[in-house]
Amino acid sequence: METKVYERKTKGDKPILAICYDFDKTLSPDDMQSQGFIQSLGYNVVDFWTKSNELAESNDMDQNLAYMYTMISESEGRVLFNRKTLEEHGSKVKFFPGVETWFERIKEYGRKRGVIVEHYVISSGLKEMIEGTSIAKNGAFEKIYASSFYYNEQGAAKWPAQVVNYTNKTQFLFRIEKGTLDVNDPAVNDSFAPEQLRVPFRNMVYVGDSDTDIPCMKLVNSLGGHSIGVYNAAGNDKTKVYKMMRADRIKYFAPADYSEGSEMDVLVKAIIDRTASNEQLEGMYAVCKSETAEADKQSSEETRRKRELINALDCSGSFKQTHELIAEMSQYDSWTEEEREFLFEIATHNSQVFFIINDYIVKTFYTALLEKTKNLKEDAKKIKEILEKK
Repeated sequence: METKVYERKTKGDKPILAICYDFDKTLSPDDMQSQGFIQSLGYNVVDFWTKSNELAESNDMDQNLAYMYTMISESEGRVLFNRKTLEEHGSKVKFFPGVETWFERIKEYGRKRGVIVEHYVISSGLKEMIEGTSIAKNGAFEKIYASSFYYNEQGAAKWPAQVVNYTNKTQFLFRIEKGTLDVNDPAVNDSFAPEQLRVPFRNMVYVGDSDTDIPCMKLVNSLGGHSIGVYNAAGNDKTKVYKMMRADRIKYFAPADYSEGSEMDVLVKAIIDRTASNEQLEGMYAVCKSETAEADKQSSEETRRKRELINALDCSGSFKQTHELIAEMSQYDSWTEEEREFLFEIATHNSQVFFIINDYIVKTFYTALLEKTKNLKEDAKKIKEILEKK
């Protein structure tokens, strides 16, 4: 079996701001299934969700799996349940004010500020329905992470292919962070140096409306990003956003109005402005950090080599070897006090050094050591006396 090669996104020259959205009651005023699909089965909305939730509770079943099963089972004999049907229902989904022009408007604002803005959906709703919406068809989203079905050869939905619930939503944030967007790409578990991360969490925005978004909001908040709680301005009920604010789950809240000049518009543009400035500073920090690391690396290598040369000189058994070692040692001028003392000791006790102390290279090397030594100890004084006498 061939190993699949996954397409992965890499970091470029410009900072990337990833804005991640829940869908139902965040971009759309109601659950997507409640905007035509449930009614097509002959159910009223409340009865459908009651039946689905009872199925979950009585079988220790995930609520998202329960609603997906209920959609399949209740469709039998009533409606054709396939991808096309779901996309058609998705095309009828309504949006909050300003949503349909929001995504390109915000991208354009980002371009003007030198920031690449990418939009993602992370939803417990249905991917097929979201893909059927006008905004998705217009290319609003970099990636849609949502629950979806497996379809048989006849195109009928038979089994859940992906289930997204409120706890496993967080995995997709890590995929966005590392650029490993394919849901099966194991590289999401790879370790990345902070400067290699495509979208660090400080450059993430999570937008949601309820408790089911809290794990993502908490994660983004705790790692320096921006979490925004939205509420329906029509009812002006801020109970949920107040609760999330008190619990430090969100940094900001605003009405779910995405029109130009709205609170949401002003807030997200301010985040883009901050990202542009902050990433300029982060770039400067990365340069300083890299230069320091390189200097430390060179320093470490130099220290190691100097110690090797000192040890070799101490054991030198020939004038030729001594000459060659000191010729190389002459390339370094940052000898520590401890190293200089050891070198003076070698010169007085190793005859292979002592007897050629007036060799030009040897004399020059030791003269330089003496000039940098303020407090001459016994061995250093002896070498100084010999060099000055001769």
